[in-house]
Amino acid sequence: MRKQVMVIGVGRFGSSVALNLVELGHDVLVVDKNQDLIQQISTEVTNAVVANAASESGIQALGVNNFDAIVLAIGNDEQASILAAILLIEAGASYIVAKAQNDLHGKVLNKIGVHRVIYPERDMGHKIAHSLFASNIIDLIELSSDYSVVEVSAPQEMVGQTLKNLDLRARFGVSVIALRRNHGSKTNISPAADDRVMTGDIIVAIGENKALKKLEWI
Repeated sequence: MRKQVMVIGVGRFGSSVALNLVELGHDVLVVDKNQDLIQQISTEVTNAVVANAASESGIQALGVNNFDAIVLAIGNDEQASILAAILLIEAGASYIVAKAQNDLHGKVLNKIGVHRVIYPERDMGHKIAHSLFASNIIDLIELSSDYSVVEVSAPQEMVGQTLKNLDLRARFGVSVIALRRNHGSKTNISPAADDRVMTGDIIVAIGENKALKKLEWI
């Protein structure tokens, strides 16, 4: 379903989010006080405006309550980020996702009522650290401090074996929740015990971080 999304802050993170949302078919308004940045991205999004989201007049002019979601992606200015979040909440924003620079910044955003706080730099560092010496890791999503979902190219030693034979749940406490074949063109959700891992498969698994680390792909 097509959504109306506002992205505030057009740095590397904000522009990446905005362009990916457009690619997914959503209507995207980007906002930044830097006119040069707005001009650069204006032809690639639905609309782009120059405005100061850390000012009451700037927020009021944007009509934030008309959007399904707002991504607050202001860069290194934590004060501006917090002020913008307060003003968005007061203006009736229905759903706010805000980028935090650090844990303290994130705690403040949570306290004032932001619906979801993300840490792009920290999360990317976590992914790189986990994949640095495991080249078959495609993606890692940290669900909490204890649990993650990992996507990996099937290790050669698993190829040809059934999930029952691998018995990853009993051996490691890890559950395979999907198998993707033919470079991701076919996805087997909730694969059965007799499904066999094939060359080129992508394994999607969930489990405790300490359990995932026991596997050679970690």
